[in-house]
Amino acid sequence: MHSFDTTRQLQVPPVTLNLLIINVLCYIAQQVLPRVGIDLTSLLGLHYITAQDFHVWQPVSYMFLHGSLTHLFFNMFALFMFGTTIERTWGARRFLLFYMVCGLTAALSQELVWGLTTVREVAGYEVIAFPDGSRMATGIFINHLLTIGASGAVFGLLLAFGWLYPNAAIYLFFIPIPIRAKYFVIGYGVIELLLGVANLQSDVAHFAHLGGMLGGLVLILLWRKQGKLYNAFGESYRS
Repeated sequence: MHSFDTTRQLQVPPVTLNLLIINVLCYIAQQVLPRVGIDLTSLLGLHYITAQDFHVWQPVSYMFLHGSLTHLFFNMFALFMFGTTIERTWGARRFLLFYMVCGLTAALSQELVWGLTTVREVAGYEVIAFPDGSRMATGIFINHLLTIGASGAVFGLLLAFGWLYPNAAIYLFFIPIPIRAKYFVIGYGVIELLLGVANLQSDVAHFAHLGGMLGGLVLILLWRKQGKLYNAFGESYRS
């Protein structure tokens, strides 16, 4: 006879729970603090590294901010769904390290994309003219580049889930049939790459999402090589 701790199964593990709480509190602060003259989004959001409003903490702090309730909900829903399982598999320390590394590599990817595209295109110009006739100093334009959201870290969790549970069934709201996790991860990654290259949905940081997945993949491969990557049964994956 086997006994199951149903209470434990219903509980959200500590790191995932705290990440959920911090993200919600930060979103509330984003709505409240501007009333007293504090723009938390600009202060903690990720700016380009040469921008006037860039600060060293932003590659970490940006991942706890969100632009709307919808943005917050979908990221937190994914964090809850995938983070709960991954934290129980890896433990709190390894899970938190993985989450933060994915968020940092997403930030680095976004900085590189800005530098190679937008900032490079306006280099050498003192003023930028827009199609509507308005003009803006180049430094101010670069300072307006901003990224916020937990999506990069969450995409890393998605990759980790697909690696640990490749045949697990994932159900999407608009598709009535299950999709195996490994195919879902690959498909989502390809879609993000195509959207990024085609510059579609330009308000979405597609390459930051891919950067989060890439950071997660590198860390997983490193742990696998060191024999420090464990599956759901406590067994070590070794190369």
